[in-house]
Amino acid sequence: MHNTQADGMAGTDEPSGVDQVFLSLERELAVFLRRARATSGELARAVHPELESAAYGLLVRLADAGRQRATDLAGYFGVGKATMSRQLRALEDLGLIAREPDPADGRAVLVRLTDEGHDRFSCVRNSRRAQYARQLASWDRREVAELARLLHRLNGEQDAEEGCGTPGKGERAGKGDGGGDGGNTGSAAND
Repeated sequence: MHNTQADGMAGTDEPSGVDQVFLSLERELAVFLRRARATSGELARAVHPELESAAYGLLVRLADAGRQRATDLAGYFGVGKATMSRQLRALEDLGLIAREPDPADGRAVLVRLTDEGHDRFSCVRNSRRAQYARQLASWDRREVAELARLLHRLNGEQDAEEGCGTPGKGERAGKGDGGGDGGNTGSAAND
């Protein structure tokens, strides 16, 4: 267990004038993000042993939002087209996604999960949600809902602050599955 004094009480080695509430928030978020990054690789490998952790978030987005253009995915995650193309090519090589013509624009291509990609991803997601349920079994369901609500609010305010006018970027469904995480397409915190 970590000790970050999340109750906002002053530590003995902190400089005076530091807002202890925000210091505690910073510490708790750092622990959460460290664990999320570590878990991201485990989740990716559970979907496919050769899957890069950075690509896991793409599977989350495609599972939640359905078929997407690569340019829309790049905008959603805040990465360049070349980065998105490389990650999509890797997912396609693993048989997890497929490209198909966009019926609305014959020049464009849509990316979707393959049946195998959907099945593998769903299996990992269901296992992960069961793990959440076990970890939070001692919490009242209202507390879990409140945590989800506050995270949704935090994510929405960060999107607004970053000026995320890109369609889809601010679409956090409140399910804990939003895909934005500072540009990294594969954060375990997103599933």
